[in-house]
Amino acid sequence: MPCLRFLLLACLWTWAAIAQSERPNILMIMADDLGFSDLGCYGSEIHTPYLDQMARRGLRFTQFY
Repeated sequence: MPCLRFLLLACLWTWAAIAQSERPNILMIMADDLGFSDLGCYGSEIHTPYLDQMARRGLRFTQFY
């Protein structure tokens, strides 16, 4: 019986860890007067390495109203 209880707890702990890691991280950057070509990920000459890295790994909006 203790072995079964341990196995059940281990399965629940593993399931909880997997479910927690699948939650998406959402970061929405809003800036006043930021144009489409002001970021490097959209083809600008302005050097924005950290924002470009996040854009490569995530989702980019091309039209957002």
